[in-house]
Amino acid sequence: MLKPVIITLFAILGISTVANAQSDLAQEIGIFAGPVTLQSDFGQRKNLDTNVGNSGFGIGVMHFINFSAANNHESFFTEHFKVRSELSFSHTQLKHYGQWVEKNPPSLAVTMLKNMHASTTTLGLGSQLEFSFIKIHDFENTVGSFSPYLSAGFQVNYYSAKVGSRLGDLTLPNVTIGKYLTPSDGRAHGFSTESGVVVSATGGVGVHYKLTTMSDLMFETRFQMYSSDWIDGLNPNKDIYKENKANDWQVWFNFGYIYYLEF
Repeated sequence: MLKPVIITLFAILGISTVANAQSDLAQEIGIFAGPVTLQSDFGQRKNLDTNVGNSGFGIGVMHFINFSAANNHESFFTEHFKVRSELSFSHTQLKHYGQWVEKNPPSLAVTMLKNMHASTTTLGLGSQLEFSFIKIHDFENTVGSFSPYLSAGFQVNYYSAKVGSRLGDLTLPNVTIGKYLTPSDGRAHGFSTESGVVVSATGGVGVHYKLTTMSDLMFETRFQMYSSDWIDGLNPNKDIYKENKANDWQVWFNFGYIYYLEF
């Protein structure tokens, strides 16, 4: 399980070493924070209450390699791309929302769903390539300017999910509905309190604002698709319950501050 983490660490350290060895590369560091919403097996798909209720928070630190600094041989790549590495953390509390828990009068199944809850924590390490729509030099030389961008990359993520019910032991049929008691994906049930390491793909859209000569502000919306459906601790058997289609994924709304290093 540690192999993906080790590979990622070596990749990031390798990029940083190359950056330090090249005089035409600059480096930037930053922090970010903001709300996150986990799209999972908790709640109703495409439901506003689910999206708002199953929200948490995320924070992180980031490092940029800027290829355009002191570069007298401008190219499309050096003027429009940066490499961003980051370490991020998120935590989310989860409940069931939507039509299945709003029925009146509430049935036993509705009561069991209402009392099921979970929490999940993720720690991610990875890199992404950031594409700026305007020239990086033009943006850096104009305080008060905006630079919209797109990004894509990958992360290695450690997750820890905890699932429970206010009614008692989840393995009991009078506490949990049959859908989640059925064995799934090598687990004894369709729920699991567990920790593990997975990979994820990231894609984002955002904008940088030139605050001062040596600093930027950032706002970003980022989508993150995990390679597992156990991030939330819930994964009904896909062979039986066909509505359980996709792996867990998360949306980040990041506000950040970036500082340019002078070396």
